[in-house]
Amino acid sequence: MKRRSNRAKGVLLIAFLVFAVVVGGMVFRKYQTATKVTPPAAPAEQVDTRVVTLFFSSQDGSSLAREGREIAVEDTTDDMIASVVDELVVGPLGDLAPTLPHNARVLGAQLKGDVVQVNFSKALVESLPEGSSAEMSAVYSVVDTVVANFPQVKAVQFLVDGVPVKELKGHLDLSAPIPADFTLEKKEAPAAPEKQ
Repeated sequence: MKRRSNRAKGVLLIAFLVFAVVVGGMVFRKYQTATKVTPPAAPAEQVDTRVVTLFFSSQDGSSLAREGREIAVEDTTDDMIASVVDELVVGPLGDLAPTLPHNARVLGAQLKGDVVQVNFSKALVESLPEGSSAEMSAVYSVVDTVVANFPQVKAVQFLVDGVPVKELKGHLDLSAPIPADFTLEKKEAPAAPEKQ
C-alpha cells in the first residue's frame, strides 16, 4: 500500500512540476511581451513634391485653361517632363475637359537643347477624336504645359513609338518642333467699370 501511495505522490509531483513549468513559461512570455520596448516606427519617407500647371480644354472646347496639380519630383528633368505630361493623360480634376485620350501612354521624354521630344504610344493617334479642334487642343495642351513648367524648353517634338510624326489627325503639321502658343488660353474678361 505504501508503495502505491509513494507512486501516486511521485506522479502527482511530476504533474505538478510540469504544470508549474508550463504556467511559469506562459507568465514569463507574457512578462517579456508586456515589457518589450518596441523601437519607434521609422518616419515615412518624405516625398518631394512640386506644383505644376496643366493646360486642359475649357468645357466648350474653344480654348485651353490652367489647372494646378501637385506631383512627386522625379530624379531627372526628362523623367519630370514625362510625369507632367502623364498628368495630362490622367485628365482634369476640376471642371475642365480632357485633351488627351485616357488610354494614351507617355513612353518617355528627352530634352535636347531647348527642344524636348515627348514619346507617346500609338493610342494617342488611334484614340484622339477626329477634328481640328481636338487635335489642336491635344497638341497645345502638351506644348503649353511643358513650356510653362520648364523654362529651358522652347518647343516640343511629338514622337509615336519612338518615331517623329508629321501629324496626329492631319490638321497640324508636326514635322518640326512646336513652340508654345499661350494665345489659346482662355483669358478672364476684365471686370466692367462700376457706374456712379
